[in-house]
Amino acid sequence: MKRKLIAALFALTLAWLVAIAPATAQGTTAGEPDWREQYAYTLGVQAYVYGFPWVYLPTVRYLWVTQPRDPQRVPYAALNQFWNAPQLADAKYRDGGSPNNDTLYSAAWVDVSKEPVILSHPDMGERYFTFEIADMSSDNFAYVGKRTTGPKAGNFAIVGPGWKGTLPSGVQSLPPSSTPYVLILGRTLVSGEADVPNVNKLQQQYRLTPLSQWGKADFKSADDRNVWPPFNPKTDPLADWKTMNKAMTENPPSDKQAVLLQLFATIGIGPGQDVDKMDESTKAGLARAAKDGRALLQEILKAGGDGKRVNGWSYPPPDLGRAGQHDDWVTRGAIQCLGGIISNDPAEAVYMNTFTDIAGKKLTGENRYVLHFKKEDFPQVNAFWSMTMYDLTYNLVANPINRYSIGNRT
Repeated sequence: MKRKLIAALFALTLAWLVAIAPATAQGTTAGEPDWREQYAYTLGVQAYVYGFPWVYLPTVRYLWVTQPRDPQRVPYAALNQFWNAPQLADAKYRDGGSPNNDTLYSAAWVDVSKEPVILSHPDMGERYFTFEIADMSSDNFAYVGKRTTGPKAGNFAIVGPGWKGTLPSGVQSLPPSSTPYVLILGRTLVSGEADVPNVNKLQQQYRLTPLSQWGKADFKSADDRNVWPPFNPKTDPLADWKTMNKAMTENPPSDKQAVLLQLFATIGIGPGQDVDKMDESTKAGLARAAKDGRALLQEILKAGGDGKRVNGWSYPPPDLGRAGQHDDWVTRGAIQCLGGIISNDPAEAVYMNTFTDIAGKKLTGENRYVLHFKKEDFPQVNAFWSMTMYDLTYNLVANPINRYSIGNRT
């Protein structure tokens, strides 16, 4: 199985090389044989596909925890605190992730390295809501919400790797996180602008409480913003690798992937690795691999990955949301992480997308399009459905009437 996995990785690398790799000069670089650069490049593209969540999520964490750019639209909160969107998303939000325009978001970066953190919500009645909870690999490991835990008020412990202890009465344990840092994306359904204040009142009751502070009436969440910044690719061609290595050291990948990580370590990539210690040829190959690896993920996302296509629409792969748990690094890096930051399991929400019309031509604002449903063929859903337009940065598209989605509540 391990040999087949490695063979598949190299097969994908070579196929990508045919499409994009420039011819390289023969000879040596800084006294090292030129093959080292090409080896670092070919293996590096695969390392980038595999390790992309450890580049993207630490960047998102730093921005959302430490950079107050537009707190009305863009998440900004200390560790172990919720940022609650006061309004529906619009085109002024530019952090990517394909945001919806149907729910109010509640986002939090959570540190469970020392102790569990307890997520609490009030009775939600008949309203749809969900808290998607993912580790630093971008894989979901738990859900709290109408579908999974029910609408009644509840308290749920988010537990870090290796924690052992006793939870208070009335606190339900969730499956443990595999990494010390956790991302929560909460979504609470809004039935039009007039309903926004009602959801805001519910959001104000969402709580995150460290276990040591549970039951203390005077507890006030600490303003902890101690997260490190990602390295800057504008000034350092090896920046993404440095970010990846530091993030993997802080939040190690699964032990099940030890053989793969040993392979990546030969070019200085992985937990505890240092690309600055590699030879100049390897560094040159890695610099190319980071650039082309990101381009490859973009192309995979545009193509919809390996998802089924119906009438030009790409359905998500069945392992979306937990692709890394199925060794599906392509889906995890491109569709799940780059396309969504983190992505819902299909059991929670099914996302279909297309970049082309029914004739296979790219969608463009120069044309007008019709999406047709027969009366009996409207989507059958338990909560809601909508169609949303995004640009190529996975953000909402600005338009004169500020309409971003059309759906069953339009």
